[in-house]
Amino acid sequence: MQQHVLGKMDPKILGQRLQDVRKARGLTQQDVAKELDVARTTITALEKGERKIQPNELVTLARLYGREISDLVSNRPILGSFAVQFRSSVINTGPIQPKLEQAVDEFQQLCEDYLNLEEICNSPMSRNYPQEYSINGLEVEQLGDDIATSERHRLALGDGPVLNLRELLENDVGTRIFYIKLPPNVSGMFTFSEQLGGCFAININHPEERRRWSTAHEYGHFLTHRFQSEVSILLAYDRVPASERIADAFAGAFLMPATGLRHRFNDIRLHKGSITSADLCRLANYYFVSVEALALRLEALHLITSGSWVRLKESGFKVREAQEILKLEPHPIMDQALPLRYQYLAVEAFQRGDISEGQLTKFLRVDRVEARRTAERLSCQTHVSEGGEIASLAVDFTKIA
Repeated sequence: MQQHVLGKMDPKILGQRLQDVRKARGLTQQDVAKELDVARTTITALEKGERKIQPNELVTLARLYGREISDLVSNRPILGSFAVQFRSSVINTGPIQPKLEQAVDEFQQLCEDYLNLEEICNSPMSRNYPQEYSINGLEVEQLGDDIATSERHRLALGDGPVLNLRELLENDVGTRIFYIKLPPNVSGMFTFSEQLGGCFAININHPEERRRWSTAHEYGHFLTHRFQSEVSILLAYDRVPASERIADAFAGAFLMPATGLRHRFNDIRLHKGSITSADLCRLANYYFVSVEALALRLEALHLITSGSWVRLKESGFKVREAQEILKLEPHPIMDQALPLRYQYLAVEAFQRGDISEGQLTKFLRVDRVEARRTAERLSCQTHVSEGGEIASLAVDFTKIA
């Protein structure tokens, strides 16, 4: 680390950044002081900007916090600690898990890197955000249904399935959606800030139908409780809060709109006289949701009797076996950890010489060989513009605003 780099940086800005990443890592000032073999008051002075940090100390802290030195001394804006924001959201479900702390830290780094790439490429994300929806005056489930109907109308989705949910929310709404490793009992996380906009982390280890539901669920939180960071922990509540019930009701109605679902359900019943488990599997495949989610949505709409899904499970019904027997056409699985736009921005910055190959590997979270392959693959992909011209998607994608 060159001394002149530190000499040019405001100690208070550096100190605030050191405090943020320390908290995001879940460390106390005493933990850090022990690592540096200094008094805790020294760490306090560093974080307040009252004492200049030495190059060797910065190297040690970067390693301790799991950050690159460039992350700490760059001119990018300071973001509040995700760990602090999320800790309050899980206070009623027990202490935050160490693995969840690590995931929160990774989530924040990804969001910061995304913002950094946009700054490098001078390509800020366009935001097509509605005002927060009011959640007063109606029953919780009806609220979720009404908000979903309004959002589908706003986004001109009609009453059919939303098969490209992640791409829709990333490109047409302007949210940041990452698939990362989360503890098994955590389905997703959501946070919002004026700098970053809406940011979602979805459990990459869950099946795609579950990931789609989690994405819609987190989007429901974004629409109704934008300034309250949220961690969705499965089976965590004895009494499910209203905010969770609204988000779940929204997810079901957004993925399976009532008008279209009723029409298709009644069409099956009209032609066959009854609804079978095979029909449930086909409908679930049509909407790209789990059979459980489909059955519970039908129950909520009073199209099948309450408790039907529980009785079907207790009868020994095996969903995967039924799907294989029916030979249902599988949907493409979009399980890339990083948003496609994020990847294009990284490749664009590399091709223009704004970042090195080493930095490209850091942004893409891969080794050098895979980074080169990604750069080559994305550079070769093309699309046809409205005027009919064939253009490089790697160039044009960064201009989407």
